[in-house]
Amino acid sequence: MTLDGTNTWVLRAPGATHGVVIDPGPLDEGHLARIAAAGPYSAILITHGHHDHVEGAGRLSALLGGTPVLAADPAHCVAGDPLTPGRDQRAGLSVEVLPTPGHTSDSVCFLVDDGNARLMFTGDTILGRGTTVVAHPDGDLGAYLGSLERLTAYGDVLMLPGHGPVRADVAAVARDYLDHRRERLTQVEAAMAAGARTPEQVVDVVYPDIDPAVRFAAIWSAGAQLDYLNHKIRESGTPAGRLDPL
Repeated sequence: MTLDGTNTWVLRAPGATHGVVIDPGPLDEGHLARIAAAGPYSAILITHGHHDHVEGAGRLSALLGGTPVLAADPAHCVAGDPLTPGRDQRAGLSVEVLPTPGHTSDSVCFLVDDGNARLMFTGDTILGRGTTVVAHPDGDLGAYLGSLERLTAYGDVLMLPGHGPVRADVAAVARDYLDHRRERLTQVEAAMAAGARTPEQVVDVVYPDIDPAVRFAAIWSAGAQLDYLNHKIRESGTPAGRLDPL
């Protein structure tokens, strides 16, 4: 589920005395010690609250003598206030917090501008390869589609994801993700018309060759897809294909 593991990003502007860490990752003492050795830092920033991104944050803060951990969810903050949308100066860098809910309700991306280039740190909102899971019920497909639409506005911005390799253009990847999601929704609608009523039944139809090790993630995504389509059915008043409440 984590591809090659979680990417931890360490940023420092030229000439700056302090840097910024994005997503310290799991509680891996060796990994955290290497991050700490590259300090000091003005802040530890979190893209979302899944353990493979945030679990080591408190320990890293302690290793650094109390460096603030900042996340959208107050539960993951240490010695600092929750992140809010907007731009701020951190360690000589312009860092903009962009709410991008969908993968999780607390997901954010960070748009970083050093005066020469713009970088988008996407966490799990967009991955370096493949597609991400909408972690239903906390994750929401309608919100996720809206987040992807917003990211299509950032053309020619280098994308640095939470998993997998760097990609050249976050807007292009966001458009590809939108196309994929719409194709999946068409497949789920067909499964509904054929009588699928639960996420498990949808997975059997839409993801027939799924690896059993990641079937749970497909069930999460199918639950999000059914929720989204049921909501559209309720809004339109169309009875055909309506499912039992999830």
